[in-house]
Parts: sequence; structure tokens; C-alpha cells
Amino acid sequence: MTIIAVDPFYLKMPQITDAADGTQDTLLVRVQTDEGITGWGECDASPLVSLSAYCCPMSHGNIINIRESLVGETLDSPNDVVRLHQKVLRNGLDIQQIHHAYSGADIALWDIVGQKLGEPIYRLLEPQSESHSKLPYASVLFGDTPEETYQIATRLCAQGYRAAKFGWGPMGKFGEENDVALVRAAREGMGEDAQIMIDAGVVWGDDYGTAYARAKQFAQFSPTWLEEPLAPDAIEAYMGLSKRNPPVPIAAGEGSGTYRMAEDLILHGGIQFVQIDVGRIGGITEAFRVRQLAEGHGVQYVNHTFKSHLSLAASLHVFASNESFNLLEYPAEGSDLSLRLTVERLKVGSDGKVALTGKPGLGVHVDTGAMSEYLVPVRIQLGDQVIFEPVEF
Repeated sequence: MTIIAVDPFYLKMPQITDAADGTQDTLLVRVQTDEGITGWGECDASPLVSLSAYCCPMSHGNIINIRESLVGETLDSPNDVVRLHQKVLRNGLDIQQIHHAYSGADIALWDIVGQKLGEPIYRLLEPQSESHSKLPYASVLFGDTPEETYQIATRLCAQGYRAAKFGWGPMGKFGEENDVALVRAAREGMGEDAQIMIDAGVVWGDDYGTAYARAKQFAQFSPTWLEEPLAPDAIEAYMGLSKRNPPVPIAAGEGSGTYRMAEDLILHGGIQFVQIDVGRIGGITEAFRVRQLAEGHGVQYVNHTFKSHLSLAASLHVFASNESFNLLEYPAEGSDLSLRLTVERLKVGSDGKVALTGKPGLGVHVDTGAMSEYLVPVRIQLGDQVIFEPVEF
């Protein structure tokens, strides 16, 4: 096959708020081939920043945009996907956020090869492997108050979730007493038998002393982990925190925009759970490398997904074949945009777990009708030269 088109699409909700809700807008990437097979991917990033990496004019040999690197290339096998990953990153060496932006295209390429070969992506990554269902933890934001958090937790419990993660919002902003009250409310609302996870939203920067103190306080509620208490690149602080042996396991990694960032957290940060977003780190190709690294160092791999079920499917393919990596971040309360973006959804089954569809490629398909309601046409013109304009779905 030959790649004939690479098109990014900017989608957004009518109103954007300052809530830490990454489902309010998105960048989808469509890759088309001369054999009529189309693949889709999604980036978890600022859409217009990422879009520019697909069309920016060449500045020199290390700033060549993603479309230029891909259009006209051959795509027939997993080896081609890996080869093109290397080519795009080399050509775009000096384009800031190139890994982040390329995530969508990389996912789309895996989708195409899976469709062509009639295999789900996890079998392209590990031939002859089997897919294992995962326990979904509902991923939500803390309420503005402990009382609101309790209501959210009781609602999730009533919906049948056996695990839930509460994050961001007021955590870390109003003192220790309020932080503890938020976690207590989450625990009481979910009940003693459920798993709860706490996402501090990088609120303590490099202050690992405070992070350790909060971990000691939160331990009474038996959270599965304390997530991102520190900044993504605060590796020495994570190391300092891990050396204190906190009573709650530490999770981090969603802010890793490159393999090297995730590698640093695993090798030097002392984390117990590494959380990777396929829409940020460079796609399935790089996320799978991190999964392999985690396996080799006794670290639990978990997806980070706060987007649509397109991203959720891509994330699950990365670690579906590892039965011991059994937790799946599951966006439970996203925007209408994120909920309507795909025809298929990875629903929670009667056993309380989530599994892939088993179809070739990603196994889910974009609903272009729903897309059209959220599409924001983008046109970029430099003088008389149009370098980007809307295309048809």
C-alpha cells in the first residue's frame, strides 16, 4: 500500500472551561491509502499546536512536517510502522512536541496495518498472543468539596464500578485537612471493598516532603496509589520520595511526552506504576516500548486515557496481552464529544471488566456524522500560499 493522504481534524465542544477535562477538544488524524484502507488516531494535546506539526513549512532538513514525511510512503507491515516512526522523528528532529503530535498518525498507521492483515493490533505487537480483559477504574475529577466528592463516588458505586480514580480539582490547594477530607469522602462513597486511586495533579511540584506527608495521611484509606504528586520532570524529587518508602504506592508517567521521560521515571524515579498516554508519547509504537521496559523492571504498566474510546482502544491494545497488567483507566464522565466520537464503545461487561472488540486494527471506528457537529475548520495561509485547509471526511 501507499499512503496518499494524512489529514488532521480539530474538534471541540461549543464551550471550553478551565476544568482539567481533556475531553473538551481533540485532534483526530486520518491516514488514507491507495487500497482504500483508512486509519484513525487521536492526540491528547493542544490540537492547534499539534496540527502545526503536520503542515509547518520546512525550515531546514531537521524541520520537515509529518505529512511530508508520510505521504507517498509504503505501508504493508508492522516493520513499516516502526520504520516510519523513526523517519518522521528524524525528519522533524527540531519540531517541538513532534512525539506528542505524531501520536495520532502512529495510531492510525497501526490501525491500517491491522485492517490489511486482518489482525487486531495487539497481535501485531505480539504474534499469537491472547487479549485479556481489564478491570476498569472510573476516572473522574474530585468534586469541589468533600460532600460533592462523596456524591460522585456513591454514583459510581451504584453504577457498578469496583474501582475509581479521583483527581485534580481542589486537591492540594486548601491544606492538609481538606485533602484528607476529599480522600475520606471518596473512600466512604465507594465503600470498603472497592479500589480507590488518588491523582494529585502534580500539585506539589518538587516538594516530595509534602507528598510523603500526604501519602502517610492517605494510607488510612488504603488507596491503590497516589498519582502524580510531583511534576512530570521532577525525577530527583520522585527519587527522594521513593527513598522515604511512602506507605502508598506512587504512580506517574502520563506527562511523559517521550520514551526517555518514561524511562527516567522507571529507572530513577522509583515509581511502582507507570501510566502512559498513547496520545502523548508518540503513539502505540513508543507506548509498547515502555510496557516492555516496565515488564523488565517489575513496574506495573497502566494506561492514561482521558479522551474518547478511540484512544481507549489504542491504549488497551498496548498491554492487552499481559494478564498481570490488569487495571484500565476508563473515562467515565467525558464530554459529549468524547462519548459520541466512535461507533463502537468498549463497554463494561457483565463480569465488570472491559475487553477489546476483537475486530482487526483498533477495532473501533470513527463516527464521521458525530464528528461533523464538533469540527472546527482550520485554514492556514502564509502570504498567498495556503499550507493547510479543510478537507472532506
